Amino acid sequence: MSAETSVPRPRESDVDISDSALFKGMLSEAEFAFAFFDGDGRVQRVNDVFSDVVNVPADRMIGRPPVEVLAADLSQIITHAVQAVIESDGPVTEGRVRVRSAEGDTRHWSLSFSPVHDDQGELRAIALVGLDVTESRQTEEALRRSEERYRSLVEAQSQLVWITSPTGAVVEDAPQWRAITGQGLEEYLASGWLDVVHPEERQQTEEAWREALRGRTMFEWNYRVRTRASGFRHFEVRAVPIIRHGRVVEWVGANTDVTPQREAEEMRGRLTDQLGAAALRTARLQGATAMLAEALTVEQVVQVIIDVGRTALAADRSAVALLDPDRAALKLINGEGILEASGVTGDEIPLSHSNVMTMAVNSRRPVFAESPESLRAQLLEAGGDEEVLAGFLAHGDERAWVGLPLLAAGRALGALRFSFTRPQKISQEDGVFLEALAGQCALAVERATLFEREHRTAETLQRSLLPDRLPVIKGLELAQRFRSGSRHVQVGGDWYDAFVLQDGRVAAVVGDVMGKGVKAAAGMGRIRNAMRALALTNPPPAAVLTGLDRVFEATEEEEQVTTLAYMVVEPGTGEGTLALAGHPPPVLVSPQGTAILCDAEPGTPLGWPTSRRQFRFVVPPGHTAVLYSDGLVENRKRGLDAGLAEICSVVTEAPPEVVSSPHMLLDFLVDRMLSGYEQDDDVTALAIHVPPATKSD
Repeated sequence: MSAETSVPRPRESDVDISDSALFKGMLSEAEFAFAFFDGDGRVQRVNDVFSDVVNVPADRMIGRPPVEVLAADLSQIITHAVQAVIESDGPVTEGRVRVRSAEGDTRHWSLSFSPVHDDQGELRAIALVGLDVTESRQTEEALRRSEERYRSLVEAQSQLVWITSPTGAVVEDAPQWRAITGQGLEEYLASGWLDVVHPEERQQTEEAWREALRGRTMFEWNYRVRTRASGFRHFEVRAVPIIRHGRVVEWVGANTDVTPQREAEEMRGRLTDQLGAAALRTARLQGATAMLAEALTVEQVVQVIIDVGRTALAADRSAVALLDPDRAALKLINGEGILEASGVTGDEIPLSHSNVMTMAVNSRRPVFAESPESLRAQLLEAGGDEEVLAGFLAHGDERAWVGLPLLAAGRALGALRFSFTRPQKISQEDGVFLEALAGQCALAVERATLFEREHRTAETLQRSLLPDRLPVIKGLELAQRFRSGSRHVQVGGDWYDAFVLQDGRVAAVVGDVMGKGVKAAAGMGRIRNAMRALALTNPPPAAVLTGLDRVFEATEEEEQVTTLAYMVVEPGTGEGTLALAGHPPPVLVSPQGTAILCDAEPGTPLGWPTSRRQFRFVVPPGHTAVLYSDGLVENRKRGLDAGLAEICSVVTEAPPEVVSSPHMLLDFLVDRMLSGYEQDDDVTALAIHVPPATKSD
């Protein structure tokens, strides 16, 4: 068998390439699959590769048609191809044929069928040549999957891909882009993406795009795009030049919708502004607290209030009035020439006349009038005169008012008045700030009033800085004892406080400013006032101590040492939290008369750089917690550790009736702990007793 030729077959090294043995050897060594079929389509010869591919031995195939020895799908392909070659006398190619190998995997083959003629041009056989294209097919499939993944990734990321010519002209459609912008195909191809950029940003965007085209550099930009719905969304774009052989052949860009991120950033900005405003209010309150603590006279306190009204509240006018309980009237300390809506023009305003200050004092609550309409409604409800009110609003320039009662331990001292020449919205946060400010002002006014009454002795001044009485709270009993240790007419630094927080819990504190004299008293007043302000705005003990550290650093000298124990307790249940700033631990006394020292971390005095911690501290029903200053347990003859052990021992000696009464318990502890010792320091103690639960409870 030979292919048609008209020239003698060459010989090299005495080897005849038409030799059948040589031909058989070539077939056996080839990497391709070979097979020959006669004119009837029967197998004449195959090589080992073909035999391995079809998984049939060669001797079983020779002289038989493919349909008898090969798999149905493969035999059908070969039979049809052989018949096509016979009929056309020309080659036939089957591009993709899948064949399952002996190992069970599927391989892809490309089969070519060609006619073989003799010297006279007669068809002698049909030759099959098979090429394994599995790896090529797998490569193509991998590329296809990669392209699909890329397309899916782009779609999942909401990226809009577009292509331009080297000069920046749009040359291909971008359906995703047009779906968002509403551009038609002709419009997009003619004018491009710049036509839907926000007018305020188009010029800068176009200049940046042209600069990138000239420099062949990456184009990165942000702009707003007009959407199909006529709104605008924020997009980030990044486009890169595709360079081949040193020339830009096209630009490929991707736009990403970043509107949600922009909206989130704007929301974070608003929250940051709100937090900043809250921090500013806290800082202003702390500043006002420090200034009020330094003011010793009523005149000084009034000046501080006016300054705070102008700076912290941006009020146009401020007024302070003190209550004269005997005359049932408010006496203006400074009025700045104001004309009150009550119609009273003098310095004295009877409580029976309605205005923002008298309403605040009579109701013991703040009065907020954000507009003339709001003031009219409130004053008329309180019994104000319509004619007087109309005249006041017609001739005055004030358009918003705030009236704040000055309360000390529930007792009215007077009122504050701030007014504005414009309507003023008072938010809930502003209201909390104003109430806290009024509390500080009340303390300052009270202290200044006492000071001006010439109560200059040490014990009187020191007691004036402490609460007149403790609050009466259902589900909780409070008791306090203070015994001055000053031999001379000097002010000490011991203090205590207890007050109800906005959520109904009770804050209790005992502190000690080391030293004597007015300096120690002033420091005690600043810290106590600051602690109240901080507790009213953010009551957790750790937060209050952290705030006090900042106040201490700003107002106190480095050598000043101040300690305190501060707890917040829930009436009825006794659930609470505690924080210590270098202060002795509280003692918990059980109904059976046993005493346990709290093992909370003592911490460091105020102003020392540290991370403040708070601890759970429970006063179960029937128990009593005692906070005290170091003067109760420590003196020249008794160290602190010995004193702590002794107070626990003294508790066990108390009779049952003493243990069950916080007032009697404090008397017992103070008398027994000081017995036999010379008192050389102030002694302060505060008891928090949770009554035992009754059956009705």
